[in-house]
Amino acid sequence: MASLNPSSPVSLPRYARVLSIAGSDSGGGAGIQADLKTMSALGCFGMTAITALTAQNTQGVRSIHGVPPAFLQEQLDAVLEDIGCDAVKIGMLHAPEIVAVVAAAIDRYALPHVVLDPVMVATSGDRLIAEATVGELVRQLFPRAALVTPNLDEAGLLLGRSLVHADQLEQAARDLLAMGAQAVLIKGGHLPGDEVVDLLATADGQRLRLASTRIHTHNGHGTGCTLSSAIACQLALGQPLPSAVSLARQYILGAIESGADVHTGQGHGPLAHGWNPQKQVIVR
Repeated sequence: MASLNPSSPVSLPRYARVLSIAGSDSGGGAGIQADLKTMSALGCFGMTAITALTAQNTQGVRSIHGVPPAFLQEQLDAVLEDIGCDAVKIGMLHAPEIVAVVAAAIDRYALPHVVLDPVMVATSGDRLIAEATVGELVRQLFPRAALVTPNLDEAGLLLGRSLVHADQLEQAARDLLAMGAQAVLIKGGHLPGDEVVDLLATADGQRLRLASTRIHTHNGHGTGCTLSSAIACQLALGQPLPSAVSLARQYILGAIESGADVHTGQGHGPLAHGWNPQKQVIVR
C-alpha cells in the first residue's frame, strides 16, 4: 500500500485516495468527470485539481478556459495538506505554467504513483495543448511519473513521426523511455485491424504485451482518461505496475463493451463507467 501523507494518522481507517489533476469536460465523458466516475467504480475516493474548463460535448470542443496557475496551486495545496493521496492521475495540462505548478507539487508533497496521460488531442480531433507545453511536459513530468500513457497519436506527436504499424510500438517505447520516462504504456487502439495491442515497457527492460479483440462502437470518448485513472486506482490499492495496467485494461474493456450500443449525444459517446461498481475500499 502506498505510504500515507505525513499529516494523516496512520492508525485510523481511511479510503484509498486518488487525485486527478486534469481538465473538466462539460459533456461528462472525459476529463475530471470520467476520472471521478472511474475512481468511484473501482472503490477509491476521488479528488480533483482542475487545470482547465472546456465547453464540449460528444461532437467536439467549443472552447477552453484555462485555470490560473495560482488557483491550481490553491486546489493542490487544499487537497494535499488535508487529505493526502495514494496515487495521482495527470491529464490535460494546457500551458507551460500549469506544468510547472504540477511538477512542483509532486516534489513538495512527494506524491506517489503518478500516472501521466499526455492529453494532446480530443477524440473529436480538437487540439488540447499548446505547442510550447509539449517540451515542458517531457522535461518536467516524464522523470517524475511512474507511468506515461500516450495513445498512438500522442506518441507520434512526442516523437515527431507517425506510428501506423504494431511492429513500431517497441521502438517507440524505447524512444519515449529515452526521453526520461520510467515506464510507458503505448495504446494501440488507433491501429487498424480486429486486434487491439497495447505495450507496457519499463526502463529496467520489462515488457508486457496486452492484446484483445476490438470492440466496434461509436462510444470511445474518454477512453484514455478512463484507463489512466483506472491504473492510478489500482496502484493506490497496492497493485504492482504490470497488474495495475492489466486490471485497469480489463475494467475499460468491460466499460466499452457494456456501453457499446448506447446512444448519448450525436457524436462520440462515453463509456459505461459504472458497469461493474466495486465497494468503497477502506485501508489502514
